[in-house]
Amino acid sequence: MNALFGAMNVVLAATEDFEPQKEFELPAWVSIHIGPLDMSINKAVVYLLVGAAVTCILGIWIMRFGLSLRPNRRQTIGEALYDLIYGQIAESSLPSKGLALWFPYVAALFLFIWILNLIGFIPLPISDEHVHIAGVELPTWGVYAATANLSVTLALALITFIATHFEGIRFNGPVRYFKSWVPQGAPGPLLVLIVPLEVISQFMRLISLSVRLFANMLAGHMLILVMIGLIFIFESYALIVIAVPVATAVYIFEVAIVVTIQAFVFALLSAIYIGGAIEPEH
Repeated sequence: MNALFGAMNVVLAATEDFEPQKEFELPAWVSIHIGPLDMSINKAVVYLLVGAAVTCILGIWIMRFGLSLRPNRRQTIGEALYDLIYGQIAESSLPSKGLALWFPYVAALFLFIWILNLIGFIPLPISDEHVHIAGVELPTWGVYAATANLSVTLALALITFIATHFEGIRFNGPVRYFKSWVPQGAPGPLLVLIVPLEVISQFMRLISLSVRLFANMLAGHMLILVMIGLIFIFESYALIVIAVPVATAVYIFEVAIVVTIQAFVFALLSAIYIGGAIEPEH
């Protein structure tokens, strides 16, 4: 129902027909250009800032204040979250010599993406559309996922991509690390095919990381917006009987399962890639 509330606000504020794809357009709110770089602040940037702030506050609140030998519910949740990230993601994927260094990154990555995904399903007054109430212009309440923007997920994946190869070279040296890309004992003539394919596979990791998260979050939001939008597109309130239950079911599924799974998979693959670069023989 939250998704319905957000979508209806957008529709009521719009001056043209409802078009779900417009929910993902990002006009600049504050234009900032540094040479050829466009550093403008838009809706996605604001959501990233909100997500970063919530992640920091949540981490500090759960793990820093009021810790005791007899944990309360908050501390229990924090310890369970720590055990999940450490045991299921970091410890199982990172070698011992890289665990202490890269566990904080993996943990922060999981929490940040998880929070961003969750915020994407909470109606917030962060919108390009406005309504006038008592003569005051106010932004409409709606849902938007920063992780449904390919630029955001690609930037996150790029951090892991750079870290992977940086650590591979740092721990093994450039010759040993790049040599590990080639299977031992491979015939010389096959190297002409193997080496380009291995280089391509490294870059495919970057694409797979970013596109997996982006596509899953985009699909969930588009399904919700399209189902609710059908009511207004066909101007038939009889569709509420079908559209609202389907949109609600998708909303619950996304919040209960998808947001956590996607954050877990992204952090796990990042740990696997970095761990594999540190100890390529494994």
